[in-house]
Amino acid sequence: MYALVERMYPLCRSITGDGVRATLDIVGEYIPLQVHEVPTGTQVLDWTVPQEWNIRDAYIADSTGNRVVDFAASSLHVLGYSVPVSATMPLAELRPHLHTLPEHPSWVPYRTSYYKPDWGFCLAQETLDAMPDGDYEVRIDSTIADGHLTYAEYVVPGQVPDEVIVSCHVCHPSLANDNLAGIAVATYLARALAEQPTYYTYRFLFAPGTIGAITWLARNAERVDRVKHGLVLACAGDPGQLTYKQSRRGDAEIDRVLQHVLTASERPHRVTEFTPYGYDERQFCSPGFNLGVGSLTRTPYAGYPEYHTSADNLDFVSPAAMADTLAVCREAFAVLDRNRRYVNLSPYGEPQLGRRGLYDALGGRSDTKQAQMAMLWVLSLSDGEHSLLDVAERSGLPFDTVAAAADALRGADLVKE
Repeated sequence: MYALVERMYPLCRSITGDGVRATLDIVGEYIPLQVHEVPTGTQVLDWTVPQEWNIRDAYIADSTGNRVVDFAASSLHVLGYSVPVSATMPLAELRPHLHTLPEHPSWVPYRTSYYKPDWGFCLAQETLDAMPDGDYEVRIDSTIADGHLTYAEYVVPGQVPDEVIVSCHVCHPSLANDNLAGIAVATYLARALAEQPTYYTYRFLFAPGTIGAITWLARNAERVDRVKHGLVLACAGDPGQLTYKQSRRGDAEIDRVLQHVLTASERPHRVTEFTPYGYDERQFCSPGFNLGVGSLTRTPYAGYPEYHTSADNLDFVSPAAMADTLAVCREAFAVLDRNRRYVNLSPYGEPQLGRRGLYDALGGRSDTKQAQMAMLWVLSLSDGEHSLLDVAERSGLPFDTVAAAADALRGADLVKE
């Protein structure tokens, strides 16, 4: 995953353009993607697909021709969606177009102007402080023209058409944690799920933030009722503890599953309530759709000083943190995929488990007592109303043990889905 982040890091991404396509080309080497191109001007819900932005070069050069600020050194150096510029101007005229972080003088900020024509450069405050008065050559070799918005999907088919959607945004430039780590975790999660049989169909969405999710929802409105659960991945590689942000519903099954998995794992973590600000969970959870979609991050958006700055670099993310995020996703989907409701087919009194060989089948297990209790709990709560997650939470037993007990009881024709 870290190597994948390294490959994507230098590319200049935005909400449209060749940087997004190049990123999806790389992801497509790992999983087979279906890429969609949506033309400029397409109405998507209350929004319109914007013109496409591409950039080839940009710089500020002093009177000697030295590039004081150079897009080639970092894609963060240009205000996202800058209109083309070719001019020479004094520093005083240039200053309003320069963005810095005085509180972190060596960091370069990430800034955009998607929906208002503008241009600018982002640079370290210490670079600006070292620029003497005088004339500077300013060049932004960019185009804003009719084109397309690009997003991609990968579907892992399951036993049923009901879907779990996993979404990550692909619109940020060189920011390792705030989107590249999420892309990498989503990619390897997709690969892991594709290698095993799944109950649900899993749909992975790689799309630019906000406008990408809105575009997907607009184009899939007639089938969005298939989406039973969902998870938005972002900020997946920083050193902070895991944070799960609940869906707007607050009691969706994905909310309960993540709460259970994080608590049972004894990892340091936080669970926060939904707010209509953040990543694309706010689009999936908007009241018209009201999908059960939560968000998993490590440190949440804007929750760390490096957020949206050049300090969100390859040194800020780690293989260990991404591996931990991936592990939690796999554990959560393993619970979600097996969480069913059952009906006890022998509900009058306790059925005799011994003569069915169920106790014998447990012989030699290190958790024999737990497994026996799990069978009794599953039988007790298999009334068609309680799920296996309900059983695990009420009994205090591990979900895996409860699910194994349900499988054994189903094999003995004592319960049915």
